[in-house]
Amino acid sequence: MAKISSDGHRSFDPNNPSPLETMTAAVSKALDPYGVTTSMLNAQMAWLSHPQELMRAMNGLASDAMALQAHVMRRAIGMPSEDVVTPNEDDTRFTDPIWQDSATWDIVKECYLAFTHRLQDMYFETPGLSDKDRRRAAFWSRKWLNMMAPTNFFWTNPVAMQRFVETEGKSVQEGWHYFMRDAQAKNILMVEQDAFTIGKDLGTTPGKVIFRNHMLELIHYAPTTDKVRATPLLIIMPWINKFYILDLTAKKSMFKYLTDQGFSVFVTSWKNPTADMSGIRFDDYLTDGVDACVKVVNDFCKTPQVNLVGYCIGGTMVATYMAWANRHYGKEMPVANWTLFTSLTDFAHPGDIDVFVDEASIKALEDNMNKKGYLDGNEMATSFRMLRSNSLIWNYWVHSYLLGESLPPFDVLFWNMDTTRMPATMHSWYLRELYLHNNLIKRDHLTIAGEPIDLDRITQPLYAVTAEDDHIAPWKECYRIRKYVNIKAPVRFVLSTSGHILGIVNPLVDPPKRAYWVSEPERNDHWEQWQESAEKKPGTWWEDWTAWLNKRSGKLVEAYPAASRKYPALADAPGTYVLEK
Repeated sequence: MAKISSDGHRSFDPNNPSPLETMTAAVSKALDPYGVTTSMLNAQMAWLSHPQELMRAMNGLASDAMALQAHVMRRAIGMPSEDVVTPNEDDTRFTDPIWQDSATWDIVKECYLAFTHRLQDMYFETPGLSDKDRRRAAFWSRKWLNMMAPTNFFWTNPVAMQRFVETEGKSVQEGWHYFMRDAQAKNILMVEQDAFTIGKDLGTTPGKVIFRNHMLELIHYAPTTDKVRATPLLIIMPWINKFYILDLTAKKSMFKYLTDQGFSVFVTSWKNPTADMSGIRFDDYLTDGVDACVKVVNDFCKTPQVNLVGYCIGGTMVATYMAWANRHYGKEMPVANWTLFTSLTDFAHPGDIDVFVDEASIKALEDNMNKKGYLDGNEMATSFRMLRSNSLIWNYWVHSYLLGESLPPFDVLFWNMDTTRMPATMHSWYLRELYLHNNLIKRDHLTIAGEPIDLDRITQPLYAVTAEDDHIAPWKECYRIRKYVNIKAPVRFVLSTSGHILGIVNPLVDPPKRAYWVSEPERNDHWEQWQESAEKKPGTWWEDWTAWLNKRSGKLVEAYPAASRKYPALADAPGTYVLEK
Protein backbone atom coordinates (compact mmCIF):
# COMPACT_ATOMS: atom_id res chain seq x y z
CA MET A 1 0.00 0.00 0.00
CA ALA A 2 1.29 3.51 -0.73
CA LYS A 3 2.59 5.90 1.91
CA ILE A 4 3.60 9.59 1.72
CA SER A 5 7.39 10.11 1.87
CA SER A 6 9.12 13.15 3.38
CA ASP A 7 9.36 14.80 -0.05
CA GLY A 8 5.65 14.45 -0.67
CA HIS A 9 5.84 11.52 -3.10
CA ARG A 10 3.91 8.29 -2.75
CA SER A 11 6.00 5.15 -2.25
CA PHE A 12 5.13 1.46 -1.86
CA ASP A 13 5.06 0.10 1.69
CA PRO A 14 5.44 -3.71 1.61
CA ASN A 15 4.42 -4.00 5.27
CA ASN A 16 0.88 -2.78 4.64
CA PRO A 17 -1.68 -4.91 2.79
CA SER A 18 -2.77 -3.86 -0.65
CA PRO A 19 -6.43 -3.04 -1.35
CA LEU A 20 -6.74 -6.44 -3.08
CA GLU A 21 -5.27 -8.23 -0.05
CA THR A 22 -7.58 -6.30 2.26
CA MET A 23 -10.61 -7.19 0.15
CA THR A 24 -9.56 -10.85 -0.06
CA ALA A 25 -9.13 -11.03 3.71
CA ALA A 26 -12.56 -9.46 4.24
CA VAL A 27 -14.22 -11.92 1.85
CA SER A 28 -12.43 -14.85 3.50
CA LYS A 29 -13.53 -13.68 6.95
CA ALA A 30 -17.14 -13.37 5.81
CA LEU A 31 -17.41 -16.57 3.77
CA ASP A 32 -14.82 -18.93 5.26
CA PRO A 33 -13.73 -17.83 8.76
CA TYR A 34 -12.65 -21.36 9.73
CA GLY A 35 -10.51 -21.95 6.64
CA VAL A 36 -12.59 -24.84 5.32
CA THR A 37 -11.89 -24.15 1.65
CA THR A 38 -8.96 -21.74 1.87
CA SER A 39 -6.83 -24.31 3.72
CA MET A 40 -7.35 -26.85 0.93
CA LEU A 41 -6.77 -24.23 -1.79
CA ASN A 42 -3.52 -23.19 -0.09
CA ALA A 43 -2.39 -26.82 -0.09
CA GLN A 44 -3.23 -27.22 -3.76
CA MET A 45 -1.31 -24.05 -4.64
CA ALA A 46 1.64 -25.32 -2.60
CA TRP A 47 1.70 -28.56 -4.62
CA LEU A 48 1.60 -26.60 -7.88
CA SER A 49 4.56 -24.56 -6.62
CA HIS A 50 6.59 -27.75 -6.10
CA PRO A 51 6.43 -29.62 -9.43
CA GLN A 52 9.04 -32.25 -8.54
CA GLU A 53 7.20 -33.29 -5.38
CA LEU A 54 3.92 -33.18 -7.30
CA MET A 55 5.35 -35.48 -9.97
CA ARG A 56 6.39 -38.02 -7.34
CA ALA A 57 2.92 -37.88 -5.78
CA MET A 58 1.32 -38.34 -9.21
CA ASN A 59 3.53 -41.37 -9.79
CA GLY A 60 2.18 -42.85 -6.59
CA LEU A 61 -1.37 -42.11 -7.68
CA ALA A 62 -0.68 -43.70 -11.07
CA SER A 63 0.67 -46.80 -9.33
CA ASP A 64 -2.54 -47.01 -7.29
CA ALA A 65 -4.60 -46.58 -10.45
CA MET A 66 -2.77 -49.42 -12.20
CA ALA A 67 -3.18 -51.74 -9.22
CA LEU A 68 -6.84 -50.77 -9.02
CA GLN A 69 -7.33 -51.41 -12.74
CA ALA A 70 -5.85 -54.90 -12.40
CA HIS A 71 -8.11 -55.52 -9.40
CA VAL A 72 -11.17 -54.36 -11.37
CA MET A 73 -10.34 -56.64 -14.28
CA ARG A 74 -9.88 -59.68 -12.05
CA ARG A 75 -13.14 -59.05 -10.21
CA ALA A 76 -14.98 -58.36 -13.47
CA ILE A 77 -14.13 -61.81 -14.87
CA GLY A 78 -14.81 -63.57 -11.59
CA MET A 79 -11.22 -64.17 -10.49
CA PRO A 80 -10.25 -63.77 -6.82
CA SER A 81 -8.34 -60.60 -6.00
CA GLU A 82 -7.06 -59.02 -2.84
CA ASP A 83 -8.25 -55.48 -2.12
CA VAL A 84 -5.84 -52.72 -3.18
CA VAL A 85 -6.79 -50.66 -0.13
CA THR A 86 -8.42 -51.96 3.04
CA PRO A 87 -10.49 -49.74 5.34
CA ASN A 88 -8.98 -48.68 8.65
CA GLU A 89 -9.88 -50.83 11.63
CA ASP A 90 -12.22 -48.17 13.02
CA ASP A 91 -13.96 -47.57 9.67
CA THR A 92 -17.27 -49.44 9.87
CA ARG A 93 -18.82 -48.06 6.69
CA PHE A 94 -18.00 -51.07 4.52
CA THR A 95 -18.42 -53.93 7.02
CA ASP A 96 -21.48 -55.42 5.34
CA PRO A 97 -20.41 -58.51 3.33
CA ILE A 98 -21.94 -57.13 0.12
CA TRP A 99 -19.06 -54.65 -0.18
CA GLN A 100 -16.71 -57.62 -0.48
CA ASP A 101 -18.86 -60.32 -2.07
CA SER A 102 -20.29 -58.25 -4.93
CA ALA A 103 -17.69 -57.41 -7.58
CA THR A 104 -19.56 -54.23 -8.54
CA TRP A 105 -19.75 -52.84 -5.03
CA ASP A 106 -16.24 -53.97 -4.18
CA ILE A 107 -14.99 -51.92 -7.14
CA VAL A 108 -16.98 -48.87 -5.99
CA LYS A 109 -15.54 -49.25 -2.49
CA GLU A 110 -11.97 -49.73 -3.73
CA CYS A 111 -12.10 -46.73 -6.08
CA TYR A 112 -13.34 -44.52 -3.27
CA LEU A 113 -10.79 -45.77 -0.71
CA ALA A 114 -7.84 -45.65 -3.11
CA PHE A 115 -8.61 -42.06 -4.09
CA THR A 116 -9.32 -40.82 -0.56
CA HIS A 117 -6.28 -42.49 1.02
CA ARG A 118 -3.92 -41.09 -1.61
CA LEU A 119 -5.45 -37.62 -1.44
CA GLN A 120 -5.24 -37.62 2.36
CA ASP A 121 -1.58 -38.62 2.20
CA MET A 122 -0.92 -35.76 -0.23
CA TYR A 123 -2.53 -33.19 2.06
CA PHE A 124 -0.51 -34.45 5.05
CA GLU A 125 2.69 -34.28 2.96
CA THR A 126 2.07 -30.91 1.31
CA PRO A 127 5.44 -29.21 0.71
CA GLY A 128 6.01 -25.62 1.73
CA LEU A 129 3.31 -25.46 4.43
CA SER A 130 3.63 -25.48 8.19
CA ASP A 131 2.66 -28.62 10.07
CA LYS A 132 -0.50 -26.96 11.37
CA ASP A 133 -1.54 -25.78 7.88
CA ARG A 134 -1.02 -29.29 6.50
CA ARG A 135 -3.08 -30.83 9.28
CA ARG A 136 -5.84 -28.28 8.79
CA ALA A 137 -6.00 -28.90 5.04
CA ALA A 138 -6.01 -32.66 5.65
CA PHE A 139 -8.70 -32.33 8.31
CA TRP A 140 -11.15 -30.40 6.13
CA SER A 141 -10.43 -32.52 3.05
CA ARG A 142 -11.17 -35.60 5.16
CA LYS A 143 -14.52 -34.09 6.17
CA TRP A 144 -15.42 -33.49 2.51
CA LEU A 145 -14.31 -36.99 1.52
CA ASN A 146 -16.25 -38.53 4.40
CA MET A 147 -19.34 -36.65 3.26
CA MET A 148 -18.96 -37.94 -0.31
CA ALA A 149 -18.61 -41.60 0.67
CA PRO A 150 -20.81 -43.92 -1.43
CA THR A 151 -22.43 -45.21 1.76
CA ASN A 152 -24.04 -41.79 2.31
CA PHE A 153 -26.19 -41.88 -0.84
CA PHE A 154 -29.11 -44.19 -1.50
CA TRP A 155 -28.20 -45.13 -5.09
CA THR A 156 -24.59 -45.98 -4.16
CA ASN A 157 -25.41 -47.82 -0.94
CA PRO A 158 -26.36 -51.45 -1.72
CA VAL A 159 -27.37 -52.07 1.89
CA ALA A 160 -29.92 -49.26 1.73
CA MET A 161 -31.32 -50.49 -1.59
CA GLN A 162 -31.56 -54.05 -0.29
CA ARG A 163 -33.37 -52.79 2.82
CA PHE A 164 -35.80 -50.87 0.58
CA VAL A 165 -36.66 -54.09 -1.28
CA GLU A 166 -36.95 -56.19 1.88
CA THR A 167 -39.27 -53.69 3.59
CA GLU A 168 -41.26 -52.91 0.42
CA GLY A 169 -40.28 -49.25 0.65
CA LYS A 170 -41.04 -48.81 4.34
CA SER A 171 -37.39 -48.08 5.17
CA VAL A 172 -37.43 -44.98 2.95
CA GLN A 173 -40.74 -43.89 4.44
CA GLU A 174 -39.31 -44.24 7.94
CA GLY A 175 -36.12 -42.51 6.83
CA TRP A 176 -38.13 -39.50 5.66
CA HIS A 177 -39.93 -39.42 8.99
CA TYR A 178 -36.60 -39.39 10.85
CA PHE A 179 -35.22 -36.74 8.50
CA MET A 180 -38.15 -34.43 9.29
CA ARG A 181 -37.71 -35.16 13.01
CA ASP A 182 -34.08 -34.05 12.84
CA ALA A 183 -34.93 -31.04 10.70
CA GLN A 184 -37.32 -29.91 13.42
CA ALA A 185 -34.64 -30.53 16.07
CA LYS A 186 -32.07 -28.69 13.88
CA ASN A 187 -29.64 -31.51 14.53
CA ILE A 188 -28.80 -35.03 13.42
CA LEU A 189 -29.96 -36.85 16.52
CA MET A 190 -27.96 -39.72 17.99
CA VAL A 191 -30.67 -40.67 20.49
CA GLU A 192 -34.31 -39.67 20.93
CA GLN A 193 -34.70 -36.52 22.99
CA ASP A 194 -37.14 -38.22 25.37
CA ALA A 195 -35.23 -41.51 25.67
CA PHE A 196 -34.29 -40.84 29.31
CA THR A 197 -35.41 -38.67 32.20
CA ILE A 198 -32.74 -37.09 34.41
CA GLY A 199 -33.35 -38.00 38.04
CA LYS A 200 -35.43 -41.01 37.08
CA ASP A 201 -33.33 -42.97 34.59
CA LEU A 202 -30.01 -41.10 34.83
CA GLY A 203 -28.38 -39.29 37.74
CA THR A 204 -30.18 -41.36 40.36
CA THR A 205 -27.58 -41.73 43.13
CA PRO A 206 -29.19 -40.36 46.33
CA GLY A 207 -27.85 -37.08 47.64
CA LYS A 208 -28.67 -33.50 48.54
CA VAL A 209 -27.87 -30.08 47.12
CA ILE A 210 -26.25 -28.35 50.11
CA PHE A 211 -24.98 -25.16 48.46
CA ARG A 212 -26.11 -23.01 45.55
CA ASN A 213 -24.93 -19.74 44.05
CA HIS A 214 -25.16 -18.03 40.66
CA MET A 215 -22.50 -20.39 39.27
CA LEU A 216 -23.30 -23.87 40.53
CA GLU A 217 -25.02 -26.29 42.85
CA LEU A 218 -22.93 -28.46 45.15
CA ILE A 219 -24.26 -31.99 45.68
CA HIS A 220 -23.29 -34.18 48.62
CA TYR A 221 -24.08 -37.84 48.03
CA ALA A 222 -25.62 -39.82 50.86
CA PRO A 223 -23.19 -42.22 52.56
CA THR A 224 -23.70 -45.95 52.02
CA THR A 225 -21.23 -47.05 54.72
CA ASP A 226 -21.28 -46.47 58.48
CA LYS A 227 -17.79 -44.99 58.38
CA VAL A 228 -16.03 -42.89 55.77
CA ARG A 229 -12.56 -41.56 55.21
CA ALA A 230 -12.09 -38.31 57.10
CA THR A 231 -10.87 -36.32 54.10
CA PRO A 232 -13.81 -35.63 51.75
CA LEU A 233 -13.65 -35.90 47.98
CA LEU A 234 -14.67 -32.88 45.89
CA ILE A 235 -15.13 -33.51 42.16
CA ILE A 236 -15.08 -30.50 39.82
CA MET A 237 -17.02 -31.48 36.73
CA PRO A 238 -16.60 -29.79 33.33
CA TRP A 239 -19.07 -27.03 32.56
CA ILE A 240 -18.91 -27.90 28.85
CA ASN A 241 -21.36 -30.73 29.59
CA LYS A 242 -23.56 -31.76 32.50
CA PHE A 243 -22.24 -33.59 35.53
CA TYR A 244 -24.29 -36.80 35.36
CA ILE A 245 -21.88 -38.46 32.90
CA LEU A 246 -20.29 -39.95 36.05
CA ASP A 247 -23.71 -40.97 37.39
CA LEU A 248 -25.47 -42.51 34.39
CA THR A 249 -26.84 -45.65 36.03
CA ALA A 250 -26.17 -47.45 39.29
CA LYS A 251 -23.79 -49.89 37.59
CA LYS A 252 -21.87 -47.17 35.78
CA SER A 253 -21.90 -44.50 38.49
CA MET A 254 -18.52 -43.41 39.79
CA PHE A 255 -20.28 -41.49 42.56
CA LYS A 256 -22.04 -44.60 43.84
CA TYR A 257 -18.83 -46.61 43.56
CA LEU A 258 -16.93 -44.06 45.63
CA THR A 259 -19.59 -43.83 48.34
CA ASP A 260 -19.67 -47.63 48.51
CA GLN A 261 -15.91 -47.56 49.04
CA GLY A 262 -16.32 -45.33 52.08
CA PHE A 263 -15.69 -41.85 50.65
CA SER A 264 -17.70 -38.72 51.30
CA VAL A 265 -18.37 -37.43 47.78
CA PHE A 266 -19.21 -33.84 46.79
CA VAL A 267 -19.82 -32.91 43.12
CA THR A 268 -20.37 -29.64 41.23
CA SER A 269 -23.36 -29.16 38.95
CA TRP A 270 -22.80 -25.97 36.95
CA LYS A 271 -25.53 -23.56 35.92
CA ASN A 272 -26.28 -23.46 32.19
CA PRO A 273 -25.27 -19.87 31.33
CA THR A 274 -27.73 -17.46 29.76
CA ALA A 275 -27.15 -14.11 28.03
CA ASP A 276 -27.08 -12.24 31.35
CA MET A 277 -23.99 -14.28 32.34
CA SER A 278 -21.97 -13.21 29.29
CA GLY A 279 -19.51 -11.33 31.49
CA ILE A 280 -18.64 -14.32 33.68
CA ARG A 281 -14.86 -14.84 33.63
CA PHE A 282 -12.55 -17.80 34.13
CA ASP A 283 -11.65 -16.06 37.41
CA ASP A 284 -15.28 -16.36 38.53
CA TYR A 285 -15.30 -20.09 37.86
CA LEU A 286 -12.25 -20.32 40.13
CA THR A 287 -13.39 -18.07 43.00
CA ASP A 288 -17.18 -18.49 42.99
CA GLY A 289 -16.93 -22.07 41.76
CA VAL A 290 -13.97 -24.16 42.91
CA ASP A 291 -12.77 -22.07 45.84
CA ALA A 292 -16.29 -21.55 47.17
CA CYS A 293 -16.91 -25.31 47.08
CA VAL A 294 -13.62 -26.13 48.76
CA LYS A 295 -14.56 -23.80 51.62
CA VAL A 296 -18.06 -25.27 51.93
CA VAL A 297 -16.83 -28.88 51.93
CA ASN A 298 -14.14 -28.23 54.52
CA ASP A 299 -16.64 -26.37 56.67
CA PHE A 300 -19.30 -29.06 56.23
CA CYS A 301 -16.95 -31.87 57.24
CA LYS A 302 -14.94 -29.80 59.76
CA THR A 303 -11.75 -30.79 57.98
CA PRO A 304 -8.72 -28.67 57.06
CA GLN A 305 -8.31 -30.16 53.57
CA VAL A 306 -10.15 -31.94 50.75
CA ASN A 307 -9.08 -34.32 48.02
CA LEU A 308 -9.76 -32.40 44.81
CA VAL A 309 -10.66 -34.00 41.45
CA GLY A 310 -11.14 -32.40 38.03
CA TYR A 311 -12.46 -33.80 34.75
CA CYS A 312 -11.65 -32.32 31.31
CA ILE A 313 -11.89 -28.51 31.50
CA GLY A 314 -12.75 -29.03 35.17
CA GLY A 315 -9.30 -30.60 35.49
CA THR A 316 -7.66 -27.66 33.74
CA MET A 317 -9.42 -25.46 36.27
CA VAL A 318 -8.28 -27.69 39.16
CA ALA A 319 -4.65 -27.44 37.99
CA THR A 320 -5.04 -23.66 37.80
CA TYR A 321 -6.66 -23.61 41.24
CA MET A 322 -3.87 -25.69 42.76
CA ALA A 323 -1.28 -23.18 41.56
CA TRP A 324 -3.49 -20.29 42.70
CA ALA A 325 -4.27 -21.78 46.12
CA ASN A 326 -0.64 -22.68 46.89
CA ARG A 327 0.23 -19.02 46.48
CA HIS A 328 -2.99 -17.58 47.93
CA TYR A 329 -3.23 -19.77 51.06
CA GLY A 330 0.42 -20.74 51.54
CA LYS A 331 0.77 -23.09 54.50
CA GLU A 332 -3.01 -23.07 54.97
CA MET A 333 -3.47 -24.87 51.62
CA PRO A 334 -7.00 -26.38 51.72
CA VAL A 335 -6.26 -29.30 49.34
CA ALA A 336 -4.34 -32.40 50.41
CA ASN A 337 -4.18 -34.35 47.13
CA TRP A 338 -5.54 -33.90 43.64
CA THR A 339 -6.64 -35.98 40.67
CA LEU A 340 -7.01 -35.15 36.98
CA PHE A 341 -9.24 -37.00 34.51
CA THR A 342 -8.24 -36.47 30.83
CA SER A 343 -7.23 -32.84 31.42
CA LEU A 344 -4.92 -30.62 29.39
CA THR A 345 -2.55 -28.12 30.94
CA ASP A 346 -0.16 -27.87 27.97
CA PHE A 347 -2.14 -26.90 24.86
CA ALA A 348 0.71 -26.96 22.34
CA HIS A 349 -0.71 -30.01 20.54
CA PRO A 350 -4.35 -30.42 21.59
CA GLY A 351 -5.27 -32.89 18.86
CA ASP A 352 -7.67 -32.38 15.95
CA ILE A 353 -9.44 -29.55 17.79
CA ASP A 354 -6.35 -27.52 16.87
CA VAL A 355 -7.86 -26.88 13.42
CA PHE A 356 -10.35 -24.53 15.08
CA VAL A 357 -7.65 -22.60 16.95
CA ASP A 358 -6.21 -19.59 15.19
CA GLU A 359 -6.85 -15.86 15.26
CA ALA A 360 -9.41 -15.89 12.45
CA SER A 361 -11.43 -18.79 13.87
CA ILE A 362 -11.47 -17.38 17.40
CA LYS A 363 -12.44 -13.93 16.11
CA ALA A 364 -15.33 -15.49 14.19
CA LEU A 365 -16.45 -17.31 17.35
CA GLU A 366 -16.18 -14.11 19.37
CA ASP A 367 -18.31 -12.22 16.85
CA ASN A 368 -20.89 -14.99 17.12
CA MET A 369 -20.80 -15.06 20.93
CA ASN A 370 -21.00 -11.29 21.26
CA LYS A 371 -24.34 -11.30 19.45
CA LYS A 372 -25.89 -13.72 21.96
CA GLY A 373 -23.68 -13.45 25.05
CA TYR A 374 -22.68 -17.12 24.90
CA LEU A 375 -21.58 -19.96 22.66
CA ASP A 376 -24.54 -22.22 22.03
CA GLY A 377 -24.08 -25.79 23.21
CA ASN A 378 -25.15 -27.30 19.89
CA GLU A 379 -22.46 -25.29 18.10
CA MET A 380 -19.78 -26.66 20.41
CA ALA A 381 -21.19 -30.18 20.15
CA THR A 382 -21.07 -29.94 16.36
CA SER A 383 -17.39 -29.03 16.51
CA PHE A 384 -16.63 -32.12 18.60
CA ARG A 385 -18.76 -34.33 16.35
CA MET A 386 -16.81 -33.04 13.35
CA LEU A 387 -13.65 -34.53 14.88
CA ARG A 388 -15.15 -37.99 14.35
CA SER A 389 -17.62 -37.26 11.57
CA ASN A 390 -17.94 -40.83 10.26
CA SER A 391 -19.03 -42.31 13.58
CA LEU A 392 -20.79 -39.27 15.08
CA ILE A 393 -22.51 -37.76 12.01
CA TRP A 394 -22.64 -39.93 8.90
CA ASN A 395 -23.29 -43.14 10.81
CA TYR A 396 -26.59 -41.64 12.01
CA TRP A 397 -27.32 -40.15 8.60
CA VAL A 398 -27.11 -43.62 7.04
CA HIS A 399 -28.91 -45.61 9.72
CA SER A 400 -31.69 -43.07 10.30
CA TYR A 401 -32.40 -41.73 6.82
CA LEU A 402 -31.23 -44.42 4.37
CA LEU A 403 -31.97 -47.55 6.41
CA GLY A 404 -34.94 -46.15 8.33
CA GLU A 405 -33.74 -47.51 11.67
CA SER A 406 -34.89 -46.13 15.00
CA LEU A 407 -32.30 -44.73 17.39
CA PRO A 408 -31.27 -47.07 20.22
CA PRO A 409 -31.56 -45.58 23.74
CA PHE A 410 -27.89 -45.10 24.66
CA ASP A 411 -27.30 -43.18 27.89
CA VAL A 412 -23.87 -41.77 26.96
CA LEU A 413 -25.24 -40.35 23.70
CA PHE A 414 -28.24 -38.86 25.51
CA TRP A 415 -25.82 -37.06 27.83
CA ASN A 416 -23.74 -35.98 24.84
CA MET A 417 -26.80 -34.37 23.25
CA ASP A 418 -27.72 -32.62 26.52
CA THR A 419 -25.51 -29.64 25.79
CA THR A 420 -24.66 -26.51 27.76
CA ARG A 421 -23.70 -22.97 26.76
CA MET A 422 -20.39 -21.18 27.35
CA PRO A 423 -20.29 -17.57 28.66
CA ALA A 424 -18.79 -15.31 26.00
CA THR A 425 -16.12 -13.66 28.17
CA MET A 426 -14.91 -16.88 29.79
CA HIS A 427 -14.82 -18.88 26.57
CA SER A 428 -12.99 -16.17 24.64
CA TRP A 429 -10.35 -15.96 27.37
CA TYR A 430 -10.06 -19.74 27.55
CA LEU A 431 -9.53 -20.13 23.80
CA ARG A 432 -7.05 -17.27 23.54
CA GLU A 433 -4.99 -17.65 26.70
CA LEU A 434 -4.85 -21.43 26.85
CA TYR A 435 -5.42 -22.88 23.38
CA LEU A 436 -4.01 -20.10 21.21
CA HIS A 437 -1.16 -18.78 23.39
CA ASN A 438 -0.63 -21.77 25.74
CA ASN A 439 -0.05 -19.41 28.67
CA LEU A 440 -0.97 -21.77 31.51
CA ILE A 441 2.44 -23.47 31.37
CA LYS A 442 4.32 -20.13 31.40
CA ARG A 443 5.42 -19.22 34.90
CA ASP A 444 3.56 -16.22 36.34
CA HIS A 445 2.35 -15.22 32.88
CA LEU A 446 -1.33 -15.42 33.80
CA THR A 447 -2.83 -13.53 36.72
CA ILE A 448 -6.13 -15.06 37.85
CA ALA A 449 -8.19 -13.79 40.76
CA GLY A 450 -5.31 -11.60 41.85
CA GLU A 451 -2.60 -14.28 41.86
CA PRO A 452 0.09 -15.07 39.26
CA ILE A 453 -0.18 -18.69 38.16
CA ASP A 454 2.84 -20.99 38.28
CA LEU A 455 2.22 -24.74 38.13
CA ASP A 456 5.65 -25.30 39.68
CA ARG A 457 4.21 -24.13 43.02
CA ILE A 458 2.16 -27.32 43.20
CA THR A 459 3.75 -29.85 45.56
CA GLN A 460 0.68 -31.94 46.48
CA PRO A 461 0.50 -35.58 45.27
CA LEU A 462 -1.24 -36.01 41.90
CA TYR A 463 -3.09 -38.95 40.36
CA ALA A 464 -3.52 -38.30 36.61
CA VAL A 465 -5.75 -40.43 34.37
CA THR A 466 -5.67 -40.29 30.58
CA ALA A 467 -7.22 -42.34 27.77
CA GLU A 468 -5.47 -44.09 24.90
CA ASP A 469 -7.94 -43.07 22.17
CA ASP A 470 -8.76 -39.61 23.52
CA HIS A 471 -9.07 -37.15 20.61
CA ILE A 472 -10.08 -34.21 22.83
CA ALA A 473 -7.26 -34.37 25.38
CA PRO A 474 -4.50 -36.53 23.80
CA TRP A 475 -2.78 -38.54 26.51
CA LYS A 476 0.76 -37.57 25.48
CA GLU A 477 -0.15 -33.93 26.00
CA CYS A 478 -1.87 -34.67 29.31
CA TYR A 479 1.30 -36.44 30.41
CA ARG A 480 3.21 -33.16 30.28
CA ILE A 481 1.69 -32.09 33.62
CA ARG A 482 4.51 -34.19 35.12
CA LYS A 483 7.00 -31.68 33.69
CA TYR A 484 5.29 -28.59 35.06
CA VAL A 485 4.35 -29.42 38.65
CA ASN A 486 7.04 -29.14 41.30
CA ILE A 487 9.69 -31.82 41.36
CA LYS A 488 8.65 -32.62 44.95
CA ALA A 489 5.11 -33.51 43.85
CA PRO A 490 4.62 -37.30 43.59
CA VAL A 491 2.74 -38.19 40.40
CA ARG A 492 0.99 -41.46 39.60
CA PHE A 493 0.13 -41.52 35.90
CA VAL A 494 -2.47 -43.83 34.36
CA LEU A 495 -3.30 -44.56 30.73
CA SER A 496 -6.63 -46.33 30.21
CA THR A 497 -7.83 -48.01 27.06
CA SER A 498 -10.80 -46.39 25.26
CA GLY A 499 -11.48 -42.66 24.83
CA HIS A 500 -12.33 -39.38 26.54
CA ILE A 501 -15.60 -40.64 28.03
CA LEU A 502 -15.44 -44.43 28.28
CA GLY A 503 -11.87 -44.33 29.53
CA ILE A 504 -13.25 -42.54 32.60
CA VAL A 505 -16.75 -44.07 32.79
CA ASN A 506 -15.02 -47.37 33.38
CA PRO A 507 -16.79 -49.41 36.08
CA LEU A 508 -15.78 -52.82 37.38
CA VAL A 509 -17.09 -55.63 35.16
CA ASP A 510 -16.38 -59.34 35.01
CA PRO A 511 -14.76 -60.30 32.74
CA PRO A 512 -12.87 -57.00 32.31
CA LYS A 513 -13.63 -55.00 29.15
CA ARG A 514 -10.66 -52.66 29.36
CA ALA A 515 -7.14 -52.34 30.71
CA TYR A 516 -4.76 -49.65 31.92
CA TRP A 517 -1.08 -48.88 32.30
CA VAL A 518 0.24 -47.29 35.49
CA SER A 519 3.58 -46.03 36.75
CA GLU A 520 5.07 -43.11 38.70
CA PRO A 521 7.33 -41.04 36.43
CA GLU A 522 10.06 -38.66 37.54
CA ARG A 523 9.79 -35.05 36.48
CA ASN A 524 12.07 -35.27 33.44
CA ASP A 525 10.90 -38.68 32.23
CA HIS A 526 9.64 -38.58 28.64
CA TRP A 527 6.33 -40.30 27.96
CA GLU A 528 8.21 -43.05 26.14
CA GLN A 529 10.22 -43.76 29.30
CA TRP A 530 7.01 -43.86 31.32
CA GLN A 531 5.41 -46.21 28.80
CA GLU A 532 8.36 -48.60 28.92
CA SER A 533 8.22 -48.78 32.72
CA ALA A 534 4.43 -48.82 33.10
CA GLU A 535 2.71 -52.02 34.15
CA LYS A 536 -0.34 -53.10 32.15
CA LYS A 537 -3.23 -54.31 34.29
CA PRO A 538 -6.59 -55.76 33.19
CA GLY A 539 -9.83 -54.06 34.20
CA THR A 540 -10.49 -50.56 35.46
CA TRP A 541 -8.15 -48.07 37.10
CA TRP A 542 -10.92 -47.21 39.62
CA GLU A 543 -9.55 -49.81 42.06
CA ASP A 544 -6.00 -48.48 41.77
CA TRP A 545 -7.25 -44.94 42.32
CA THR A 546 -9.30 -45.77 45.42
CA ALA A 547 -6.30 -47.64 46.87
CA TRP A 548 -4.21 -44.49 46.25
CA LEU A 549 -6.91 -42.31 47.86
CA ASN A 550 -7.29 -44.57 50.89
CA LYS A 551 -3.65 -43.99 51.81
CA ARG A 552 -4.14 -40.22 51.65
CA SER A 553 -7.62 -39.64 53.05
CA GLY A 554 -7.13 -39.96 56.79
CA LYS A 555 -8.66 -42.35 59.25
CA LEU A 556 -12.18 -43.75 59.23
CA VAL A 557 -14.79 -41.58 60.97
CA GLU A 558 -18.55 -41.66 61.40
CA ALA A 559 -20.20 -41.01 58.05
CA TYR A 560 -21.11 -37.38 57.37
CA PRO A 561 -24.87 -36.93 56.81
CA ALA A 562 -26.01 -35.87 53.34
CA ALA A 563 -27.06 -32.46 54.73
CA SER A 564 -26.67 -30.61 58.04
CA ARG A 565 -28.25 -27.86 60.07
CA LYS A 566 -25.78 -25.28 58.71
CA TYR A 567 -26.06 -26.68 55.19
CA PRO A 568 -29.66 -27.92 54.85
CA ALA A 569 -30.88 -29.72 51.77
CA LEU A 570 -31.89 -27.22 49.09
CA ALA A 571 -33.01 -30.00 46.73
CA ASP A 572 -32.59 -33.70 46.17
CA ALA A 573 -29.86 -34.86 43.80
CA PRO A 574 -29.43 -34.35 40.89
CA GLY A 575 -30.57 -30.80 41.73
CA THR A 576 -32.20 -28.13 39.61
CA TYR A 577 -29.39 -26.62 37.52
CA VAL A 578 -28.89 -29.89 35.64
CA LEU A 579 -32.47 -29.68 34.35
CA GLU A 580 -31.97 -26.26 32.74
CA LYS A 581 -32.00 -26.19 28.96
